[in-house]
Amino acid sequence: MYTDEDLQQAVDKEIFSPASVEKFRAYIHQRDNTYYADEEGFKLITSFNDIFVVIACLLLLLSAAWVIQGVSVPLALAVVATLSWGLAEFFVLRRKMALPAIVLLNTFVGSVFAGMVLLVGFPDEKAFMVAGFVATVAAWLHWRRFHVPITVAAGAATAVAFILASLVLTFPSLKEYLNTMMFLGGIAMFILAMRWDMADLRRVSGKSDVAFWLHLAAAPLIVHPIFSNLGIFEGNQSALDLTLVLGLYLVLTVVSLIIDRRAFMVSSLIYVLVALTELLDTYGLVGDSFAYVGVVIGFSLLLLSGFWHKSRRLLTAQLPASWQSRVPLVS
Repeated sequence: MYTDEDLQQAVDKEIFSPASVEKFRAYIHQRDNTYYADEEGFKLITSFNDIFVVIACLLLLLSAAWVIQGVSVPLALAVVATLSWGLAEFFVLRRKMALPAIVLLNTFVGSVFAGMVLLVGFPDEKAFMVAGFVATVAAWLHWRRFHVPITVAAGAATAVAFILASLVLTFPSLKEYLNTMMFLGGIAMFILAMRWDMADLRRVSGKSDVAFWLHLAAAPLIVHPIFSNLGIFEGNQSALDLTLVLGLYLVLTVVSLIIDRRAFMVSSLIYVLVALTELLDTYGLVGDSFAYVGVVIGFSLLLLSGFWHKSRRLLTAQLPASWQSRVPLVS
């Protein structure tokens, strides 16, 4: 399997000419009746060997943590982080394996964050502040060494945790506005994702992969506070809430089409499914509500997928020229 980034690197190394690569992409576009930017491709698995290596890595990490946790849980997490970095030196830096890179990044940053929380003591604002700062630095060092696309999203998420915990620790009254601060953190992450996206509108380099993971992380931070403030998950449902949920999902769909990112919709889909299911339960469809919601949402997503390219063409044509220059174009 060869990605657009691989082709671009071949052009940079003067293995292929830019004209031949563009001709090849045009041929694939015509053959498959699609547009490569609209496919939102990202590198996940290079071969089944990726899965084999991930299973072996997780077995080693979990076993090592289990053996050492009897002595000290923070020490066990430190060992997991160290092993994750060491394994990445071979499987990521030398072998360029996609799925192990993602898994090992998560085990590294996750272990650093959890280990610092436990090391500081009781999981409170101070612990999350220290853990967020250390994990952000760890993610930055990991990015400098390995350049795994998901690292930027992981670092941004830990940075948001650090900032929120710092604000609440300094101004305890802000704890009542945690949802609002989380929402603002999601907006900031979304803006960061758009900056990466605009650096590669044709989506032929690793910058597009970085933006993908940032969008995937930003969506829950934006959507969850909204649903939480509506009281959807506390049983406070009404016809107005149903209208607001559907309206929010429509807004997410429009935004996803404009920025050409399905990941933004998918990451927030679970919130929409749960909210609509709870609302239908309130109106007497207990037991069957999830099935009804699944049919409606599933059919709408399939319909949207089939006409994604045409929908984007119609929608982006209505945007100002300055906006059109900042999102992937449609042919």
